[in-house]
Amino acid sequence: MLNGKIKIRVFKGHSLPRDVFEGRWPNRKGIDPKIIERVEAIIEEVRRRGDSALIDFTEKFDGVRLSPEDLRVNKEEIERAYERVDDRLISAIEYSKSSIEPLQREILNRLRFTLKEKGIRIRVCVSPIHRIGCYVPGGRANYPSTLIMTVTPAKIAGVSEIAICSPPNRNGEVASSILVAADICGVNEIYKLGGAQAIAALAYGTETIRRVEKIFGPGNIYVQAAKILVSKDLPIDVPAGPSEIAIIADGKADPYIIALDMISQAEHAGASSVLVTTSSILAENVVRILSELIDSLPNGQVILENLSSNGLIVICEDMREAIRIINEFAPEHLEIISEDAWEIAEKIRSAGLVLVGAYTPVAASDYCLGTIHVLPTGGFGRIYSGLSVLDFIRHFYIVESSKSRLMNVRDKVRILAESEGLINHSFAVEGRFRSE
Repeated sequence: MLNGKIKIRVFKGHSLPRDVFEGRWPNRKGIDPKIIERVEAIIEEVRRRGDSALIDFTEKFDGVRLSPEDLRVNKEEIERAYERVDDRLISAIEYSKSSIEPLQREILNRLRFTLKEKGIRIRVCVSPIHRIGCYVPGGRANYPSTLIMTVTPAKIAGVSEIAICSPPNRNGEVASSILVAADICGVNEIYKLGGAQAIAALAYGTETIRRVEKIFGPGNIYVQAAKILVSKDLPIDVPAGPSEIAIIADGKADPYIIALDMISQAEHAGASSVLVTTSSILAENVVRILSELIDSLPNGQVILENLSSNGLIVICEDMREAIRIINEFAPEHLEIISEDAWEIAEKIRSAGLVLVGAYTPVAASDYCLGTIHVLPTGGFGRIYSGLSVLDFIRHFYIVESSKSRLMNVRDKVRILAESEGLINHSFAVEGRFRSE
């Protein structure tokens, strides 16, 4: 029993302190330089010593000594994992994967088209990245949903080789649920690696692990630091840190479900839960319900700490003010529970994912609503999109011009080329009409 009241911060919208979002983009504080220094040393060791460094770091941080042959999960380990995982979980993993696929296929299909106009034909083509690496957190908790959400769009995109890293337990095993999800989703290689050393191995390769072309997946502060450091050499996915929920609600919203949604997000380490409402009565009821529920909740201590330190309720004069605050906050997830929810949603410019209505909770979108839960956090929703099939492809064009179209633009090409001092550009066009 926690026997404590939640001390959640409550502000009026017009008096919201300027520093309440301190540390978020673009004025983010960044990662502690001491952590950066430690991670740099780990990366350098992996680059210098390869598998030997991975084995030493795994023993130091995960408490298990592996051999080079043990680093990669084998077929027998995957078969044993199926024996340990409940059939209901296997079915849920398969459902989650299948729910994501239709939208990602539709996005991909709509990228391919041909434009024909006045003597020119331009075809838009897409091609997948060949080899990627995905980090799947493990240890105290295991997240097969993270694997599903990162690997499924990669497979839809047509990525040929997918390698994942997930930390082993003290028995030298990756969580069975993650192994099963990896097999269902079509992962090619699974490695028993966690932390910054896993990111270094994916980025630069070792004797056992071939380097990848892009790295995906969330992780703790050391994993995030490693991803930032290796990003000078290869691309990474969206900046994803501690999870966030923001809720816009009017006076007719149900305070009980709002409280539950704030609580569900606060289960994540370091998570933020924010309510922006036009009703002071709703705000009071949400605080009351949170306090009533806290003593009986699983993971109650983590939830209490997160709501007390990262919880926030803002009472606004009207929805215009609420929308302004949300666009400034740029939350990872935004729920809108209001009579005019769709009208409000269309005015949101900075959110990773917008969920409309009382029956569209973040908790469901994290697993089975057909969207992907790998989203920008820390205010990066202003400039980054959530993960999708688009992150696993490159697009290019095939262009064909007719003689008449080139004739029509030859003078414009000459003028522009001369203005830039690139006279031979003009000659390359004019030479095609030398006999005329």
